[in-house]
Amino acid sequence: MIETLAAFLFGLLIGSFLNVCIYRLPRDLSVVRPRSFCPACETPIAWYDNIPLVSFVVLRARCRECGQAIPWRYPLVELATGLLSAWSVFTLGLTPEALKYCLFSAIIVTLIGSDIEERILPDEFTLGGALCGFALAWLVPMNPGLAQLIAPGVRNPRLLSLIEAGLGTVVSAGSILLVAKLYELVRHREGMGLGDVKMVAMIAAFLGLQGSLLTLIIGSMVGGVGGLLFILLTGKNASTYQLPFGAFLGGAAVVVAMFGQALVHWYLRLGG
Repeated sequence: MIETLAAFLFGLLIGSFLNVCIYRLPRDLSVVRPRSFCPACETPIAWYDNIPLVSFVVLRARCRECGQAIPWRYPLVELATGLLSAWSVFTLGLTPEALKYCLFSAIIVTLIGSDIEERILPDEFTLGGALCGFALAWLVPMNPGLAQLIAPGVRNPRLLSLIEAGLGTVVSAGSILLVAKLYELVRHREGMGLGDVKMVAMIAAFLGLQGSLLTLIIGSMVGGVGGLLFILLTGKNASTYQLPFGAFLGGAAVVVAMFGQALVHWYLRLGG
């Protein structure tokens, strides 16, 4: 229980830094300097006004200096990162696997926030995240899945895990890239950016082929239905509105990472 609470508090702190990344990376600003400031009046934020969740409540969601409203994205990112970190440690214990999923959750939360707010998926978290995923595929081996069928002679679990990550990246990212190019060929306009492809590659590096394909299925279904409902309710032009598909992929990836095995067992029971 103490470990779970510590993970939650640590996740809040990480979430506070992720908010800096979400705001600054799409604007090509350093995430290190200067220290946190109000985007409206550019006044540096004092440490006591930068406490995750607490400061938002104490300040009543407004800047102390200029009174500008603080976006709800800030506490939501902090809370989401804290809860996902706590859940990882609660279900997996204080293990390398739990730390892997804490990192994965932090990357996903950042990409969701950035995609919703700016329609940008920063390379620092997609490509950089993919490199981390491959490194962790070796250090914290995942279930090899189809890698065992492709490389039946391989017995090293670390190597099988790395093959699974690579297989997932090639198949999943390749599939979504093919769909994007076909859409562009038929409709003569971009329907999906390369950022989404890079994000899928990152997800596959962490979750392997089975996890990444399940993410694509859930993300596409929810994104299609949710996007259509949003367009209908808001009156947006379906031919020009840019759907934040990365946000739906991110939400699906979190579900698969945290509850993937349960989803697979449920699906197999239905099929049986």
